[in-house]
Amino acid sequence: MRIGYIEVRSALSRSGLPDIDYALNPYAGCAHGCIYCYARLYTRPRDAAENWGSMVYVKRNLIEVLRREVKRFRRGVVGVGTITDPYQPIEVREVLTRRAIELLLENGFAVSIQTKSPLILRDLDILRSHPGRVDVGFTITSLDPEKARFIEPRAPDPRSRAAALKRIADACVETWIFLGPVIPGINSSMDEVVRIVELAAETGSKLLVDKLHVKRFMWGGPLEAYARRALRYPWRRFFEDVLRLCRDYGVRCIEGLAEPSEERSRGLATLDRYMR
Repeated sequence: MRIGYIEVRSALSRSGLPDIDYALNPYAGCAHGCIYCYARLYTRPRDAAENWGSMVYVKRNLIEVLRREVKRFRRGVVGVGTITDPYQPIEVREVLTRRAIELLLENGFAVSIQTKSPLILRDLDILRSHPGRVDVGFTITSLDPEKARFIEPRAPDPRSRAAALKRIADACVETWIFLGPVIPGINSSMDEVVRIVELAAETGSKLLVDKLHVKRFMWGGPLEAYARRALRYPWRRFFEDVLRLCRDYGVRCIEGLAEPSEERSRGLATLDRYMR
């Protein structure tokens, strides 16, 4: 993994997501190397986008810039990690995400965090000390480690994500799960979905579900056959089955979320807060 350092002129940007006012991304690029991730299309610097999974940039002056912005921006909800997982491995050393969350909460903002990393447990002291102003979501595409390793080769094991989710929920922090993208032939079976719905029920988590949005970069790669299948897949019936399952388990479910847009790629929040 190559690490670079950049300076930024802004830390917070306006969000195009419902219920999220601002976006905050301490890093650019992502170490997880997920083969489905749309965020590479909307990531700057371009070398991080073109070498997805092998280049991460640290925004080294982020806290300095954020410290100025929290004094002049209207209070609101900040989506932390809307393009890139805020708990990149380098976060262990840089501690940008922890310091940013702490600064936001101290200044009256609420935070909505999404990750694939159990590293977030390091910050549980901060998260649980601000009841009602923090929610945490985990992307869990499959609880099968082999399937997860295929589509998310360097992301943390999904079992560690589930364990972290349980600990955060036990600390009375609001939690949610993102099941996405659903890829026909990989994680689309109801047996797969049931396990994640059961986890949502056990932790009192909301479940957000989205399908694979087919993009040009998928052709000629390991996802091509699955992308072709996704174009013909009976998504309406699939979502109806998932919603029925969620009702049976008493889980609140939201389906059919939008994908990133060009506008959001200019630093605004993107659904790939749900796609890391």
